[in-house]
Amino acid sequence: MKLLQLLCICIALLTGCSNTDDPGTNTYNPGSSEPGAKFLALGDSYTIGQSVTAEERWPVLLVKSLRNNNVQFRAPDIIATTGWTTRDLIFSVDNAKPDTNYDLVSLMIGVNNQFQGKSIEEYRTEFSSLLTKSIAFAGGEAKHVFVLSIPDWGVTPYGASNRAEIAKEIDAFNLVAKAECDKAKVLFIDITPISRKALDNPTLIAKDNLHFSGKMHQLWVDEIIPLIKSKI
Repeated sequence: MKLLQLLCICIALLTGCSNTDDPGTNTYNPGSSEPGAKFLALGDSYTIGQSVTAEERWPVLLVKSLRNNNVQFRAPDIIATTGWTTRDLIFSVDNAKPDTNYDLVSLMIGVNNQFQGKSIEEYRTEFSSLLTKSIAFAGGEAKHVFVLSIPDWGVTPYGASNRAEIAKEIDAFNLVAKAECDKAKVLFIDITPISRKALDNPTLIAKDNLHFSGKMHQLWVDEIIPLIKSKI
């Protein structure tokens, strides 16, 4: 049974569930003529919003909230796909060659490094490279970049059999991300405690029982907004 459960988790993390609401892959749209400031979101399933609608993914909710606060942003450019590790994101970003004039850049990556058993040191090196690239996309302005911590998927039904170990590993990866952000003078926003609220609140878990719901994505945005006001 444990082997079967592991296989199901692997399939869900790497490919996502076959659901018409699943965005699944990136929505990078260079050359858009839409007015407003530019926001680039880099990441994996949590950024692309696996198992939530396009309107519920947190980068879209963030732009909506900014607009409601009279800060005009165009629709976000998203380079993120379910299953990506730091190495996958580096490869995809290098291929996409984003502009270097974004007003805001976010980075949220690492859950698949943890899940696939990648080393902490490999994560540190590749995460640092992604931070450098993120700053470059923000015109060299570290203050226009922010990082979100890795949520704890151990609180979902898929993580029930190994919650303590998953939490320990997620915390270790997040400590590395925080340390690298401190070095680069990039804002690190710890949303992992918010993700752990899903343990006692099933409405915060998506219907695939592995990712997080649109309601959770909104909680992340509520945490982000006050912390990035000075950046915009």
